[in-house]
Amino acid sequence: MIGSSRRASWAFWLSTVSICLSGQIALAAEPAAGDAKPNAADEHFNSYVLPILQKHCFECHSHAAGKAKGGLVLDSRGGWVKGGDSGPAIVPGKLDDSLLIQAVRYDDLEMPPAGKLSADEIATLQRWVAAGAHDPRIIDTAKLQAKVDYAEGRKHWAFQPVAHFAPPAVVDGSWPLDPLDRFVLAELEAHDLKPAADADRYTWLRRVSLDLTGLPPTPEQIADFIADGSPQAVERVIDRLLASPAFGERWGRHWLDLVGYADQIGTANDIFAEHAWRYRDYVIAAFNADKPYDAFIREQLAGDLLPYRSAEQHASQLVATGFLLLGDLSVVEADKAKLRVDVVDQQLDKLGRAFLGMTLGCARCHDHKFDPISQHDYYALAGILNSTESVQKAEWGIWSMPTTVELPESDSTRAERLVAFEAHQTKLATLKAERDQLRARKAEIEAALKQSPPAAVAAAAPAVASAASTANSASPPASREAAGSTDISPTHATLEKIRQETIDRLKKLDGEIAHAEFFTPARPRAFTVRDVATPGDMRITIRGDAHALGEPVPRGFLQVVAFRGSPNFTSRESGRRQLADWIASADNPLTARVAVNRVWQKLFGEGLVRSVDYFGKPGQRPTHPQLLDFLAEHFAREGWSFKRLIRAVALSRTYRMSSETDARSRAADPDNRLLTRMNRRRLDAEALRDSMLVVSGRLVASHGGPALPLEYLENTGNLNKGSVNPPSFRLGRFRPEQQYQRTVYLPIIRSAPQGGPGEIRNVFDFTQPAEFAGQRAITAVPTQALFLLNSSMMKARSRELAEVITNDSTDSTLRLERLWLRVYDRPLTDAERLDALAFLDACRKDAKAEASAAAESGAWVELCHALLASNEFLMRR
Repeated sequence: MIGSSRRASWAFWLSTVSICLSGQIALAAEPAAGDAKPNAADEHFNSYVLPILQKHCFECHSHAAGKAKGGLVLDSRGGWVKGGDSGPAIVPGKLDDSLLIQAVRYDDLEMPPAGKLSADEIATLQRWVAAGAHDPRIIDTAKLQAKVDYAEGRKHWAFQPVAHFAPPAVVDGSWPLDPLDRFVLAELEAHDLKPAADADRYTWLRRVSLDLTGLPPTPEQIADFIADGSPQAVERVIDRLLASPAFGERWGRHWLDLVGYADQIGTANDIFAEHAWRYRDYVIAAFNADKPYDAFIREQLAGDLLPYRSAEQHASQLVATGFLLLGDLSVVEADKAKLRVDVVDQQLDKLGRAFLGMTLGCARCHDHKFDPISQHDYYALAGILNSTESVQKAEWGIWSMPTTVELPESDSTRAERLVAFEAHQTKLATLKAERDQLRARKAEIEAALKQSPPAAVAAAAPAVASAASTANSASPPASREAAGSTDISPTHATLEKIRQETIDRLKKLDGEIAHAEFFTPARPRAFTVRDVATPGDMRITIRGDAHALGEPVPRGFLQVVAFRGSPNFTSRESGRRQLADWIASADNPLTARVAVNRVWQKLFGEGLVRSVDYFGKPGQRPTHPQLLDFLAEHFAREGWSFKRLIRAVALSRTYRMSSETDARSRAADPDNRLLTRMNRRRLDAEALRDSMLVVSGRLVASHGGPALPLEYLENTGNLNKGSVNPPSFRLGRFRPEQQYQRTVYLPIIRSAPQGGPGEIRNVFDFTQPAEFAGQRAITAVPTQALFLLNSSMMKARSRELAEVITNDSTDSTLRLERLWLRVYDRPLTDAERLDALAFLDACRKDAKAEASAAAESGAWVELCHALLASNEFLMRR
């Protein structure tokens, strides 16, 4: 059989001979492309091939003409390699497989459409393709770009330096409690409006508790606050909440919305992200420790490159770089060049939105359509991340996985691991000993079954006795019924049954041993990045195609954000450390503004810039630009402390406003852009579920750790070495305590709806882990009402709450008072008492066929369910 290369040569010879015989071209006029040396090959292409393409093809298939009919461009080598809608235009060495040759021959396609090329032009193209299609071109993309006017772009408010503003004078000097209040009040007075009255103490306490910790106050905390009449009562509450571990759990979850965090790698084959939880716990710990935001940025972008003082700090900084890895990676990708540039694109998109409030990914293929960000800016930043190793080829086929590294251990953590390792080895040895014993029994029984029935009885007696002994000690494989006692002679049927049970147990043991070997305690690992061996600048990819390359772009930052000289990158470093310093600088006009705006949005429901993830030109302008800069300046200049910023805002008079207001203010400010009142909003999925656990008395503390319960054999797959696919999970069994842990610690899955204890996230606007979103959508759809009415979670919490209330007292009125304080965080009103008593009576009558105790219990469960599903419980006012 003739090989493909020989077929191509044969086809080329035939075409050449046919042309020569026809006398239409003299081959001596053109040197053979295949015989050319490297420089001669360039000259041959430029002198003979390129003029044909320019004359007949570029009008419809080039960047310069602004046309790519059929998706095909021919003004670069990458253009014909990628091809258009029908695939690659040229297959080097293969004339019959090259669409361009078919087209110029007018076989099926007919190009150029204005008329067929001359015979010598066709022959030139055929010889070029047959000889390997040498093409030295790199498209000069700089000449194709529209010019970005950076000077004009810097006039946009977001790119201007953060300005210093003193709090303005106001008419009503008695209202402000904090300098920020003056900015709000001045704007209201300018519109002849007044702020809403203060919220009552119960409403404020519920509001600040939910905002700072995601949990409602307990009856005891309510009582303490109401009884505290001192001027420091509000400060004491805020300081208590900021010091609570629940603060980091709440605000850490906000950050994870910006990261694309999940406990699954990609979406293919359900591959578990075994180490992802370390990043989640790092974020929670960072917020609880009030890690300065500039340090938080540097660690997540360049933690592996930063100095450290201890093994614990080094490990924490390595884990922090998981920010760059924990996204929706396409890990089943044979084209590794494509994978690399796609990973870089996702990383740029994430850091642009999270830290800068900009959509950098829009400039991958062309200058940004709206903002002063050029394609060169994109590849200047991309070169930094392209010089960073983020994924590596796995041992399974075409799979790739995020890079991992062993974490440094302290003496105490190493000692704990070694103790766990010894216990694990003992367990593994026990499993293997049981397997050896069962294999021996199986061999004895199978040998006995091959003999005649009488002989089999005698031969199998020891094995049956052993099986019976195992059964009597409540251990597999044999059941008491199957094995009987040692005094009963076995039959063939008995032996067959014992044999099958032994085989079944051996299969299960094989799985248990493979599981135990896979999860043997080892040095902790984390998803982290590292610089590549040879960092360097990245070449532009034409139309985002990793195989269609333009010129290299020197690494750098956004030119529109100009506050320092050009960075210096050595040949030994990626530039991530310099990038982190540039983003974390107090002089960067975007970083502090974006951060304080996110805090404002979490506390008020809307940001001062309502497009919280986008500060670009089409984004919304700040409603209070001077207040935004005032907060940003203080945040950056006074230590980048989130807790200090949140404390100041929560202590303000603006934050204390009621959500109720007068008709005039609602008419003048319907969207509350002037902050005439506090915004009402529904609890998000996590706060809703966690609040139900609090009021039912079932919330349990967690100290983090793996979310996926991979310790259960049935939750894992492909653990044996040599499998074509990576180890995977199937989340069918949860730990019992996960029913009662905070939602932030539950598994997050990419490829399927969130299941088990966290199913509420499917219906209450949870940010899907493929997205980077600083503000969640808020919907009101029928499935939410159906969930509140029918879900097993709602029914369980209602029963548990009813038990707490009914066990406290036998007096219905006292029960109702305690129930209202638990669920609504406020006292029961007289009208509500009458309505609740009537509701209970109606429920008892509906259950008249039941025993009185059951009817009474059921009535209280129904009332608890009604309160938990009510708007007042769902809302934060």
